[in-house]
Amino acid sequence: MNGMLDGIKVVSFTHYLQGPSCSQMLGDLGADVVRVEPIGGSYERFWSGARTFLGEESVFFLLAGRNQRSAEINLRDPDGEEALWRMLKAADVVVENFRPGVLERRGFGYEAVKARNPGIVYCSLTGFGPTGPLSSRPGQDLLMQSFSGLASLSGRAGDPPVLVGSAIVDEHSAVLGAMGICAALVRRSRTGEGAKVDSNLLSAAMDLQLEPLNCHLNGGELWPRSASGISSRFHQAPYGVFETSDGWLTLSLADGRTLARAFDDPRLAEFSRDDQFDRREEVNEIIGAHMRTNTIAHWRERLDEIGVWNAPVNEYPELLEEPQLVANETVLSFEHPSAGTVRVVNHPVKYDGRTPPLRRVPPTVGQHTDEVLRELGYTDADIARMRESGSVGPDRAVVGFDREKSAPESSYSAKR
Repeated sequence: MNGMLDGIKVVSFTHYLQGPSCSQMLGDLGADVVRVEPIGGSYERFWSGARTFLGEESVFFLLAGRNQRSAEINLRDPDGEEALWRMLKAADVVVENFRPGVLERRGFGYEAVKARNPGIVYCSLTGFGPTGPLSSRPGQDLLMQSFSGLASLSGRAGDPPVLVGSAIVDEHSAVLGAMGICAALVRRSRTGEGAKVDSNLLSAAMDLQLEPLNCHLNGGELWPRSASGISSRFHQAPYGVFETSDGWLTLSLADGRTLARAFDDPRLAEFSRDDQFDRREEVNEIIGAHMRTNTIAHWRERLDEIGVWNAPVNEYPELLEEPQLVANETVLSFEHPSAGTVRVVNHPVKYDGRTPPLRRVPPTVGQHTDEVLRELGYTDADIARMRESGSVGPDRAVVGFDREKSAPESSYSAKR
């Protein structure tokens, strides 16, 4: 399978999740992505959720590091700067997720790169956007869920606002950035023009609220958060998670007559569609009382028979046994030279019925520095000199990689 982006060269100045995930999307599609890492490696090599490391490898790095190469370059060194410029002049795409102004101050901002490479597609991934009063503030997924209003949509009345337990805003912003890059590349193929692409966490968080926010913008009523557990402030009942005698089951939209058949309760047939909005707590409480009387298995069979949309609330062990995940090729397994067997979430889209292949396992820090430099015209003697001066990273095959000793001193917020 030929990658959709075969022949496209990407230079990636990325860290944490938003930027690496965007770069991985492009790499999955066949682009040649060179991850430019500082001496010692990027932040996400040294931290992982649930302290999950496979040997010395951070799963936080492994989950967004595939189909990319790593070049360990000191951008503050003249020789390192020259190597980077050679790379940028030959590139089709730049992806970066530093705070606005950071790369400009270092001389690698969009205008500087465009002056030397007019056809460049330059994608900046930020927290709040490239301009505006908050553009210099650090962006982080959890904070953006709160700032954007996303957290105010979920949870029961009287409980604190609910933050989603996964970095959904980071991931959505990354995908939007990759989409923008692909669109800019299509335009460039027609006109020869490069482009500046901007994706940010705030806009991504707002886009995730397309339905409730647009209801609000156009005069729709958003109810207060539900006392009975309706999982939305704009849907009619039933809509949410219900307790059964042995666990939890989620129900989605159904009309009153269908609900009356499902629960053998004629009261439900009397509720019109408007009633299901206006009296939604009453409807939900009736259904909740029925659901508590029997098991998940009973209700799944009954609701499927009648045609009421439902789904179990899976924990990860149950979810990973679902045959549909196998059919979708959701989990990718590979062997890594230092981490051993690694399992990660795969590319989520198929092309002509196939998932993009794994071409490169996530690289060790600086693994491809020599390879990349040779492609840029450097000789082995040049590389040895640059390594001696510290303009590129050491030969990791010789000195190895000590995670504790290499960890950067700068804090999370300092880089963003």
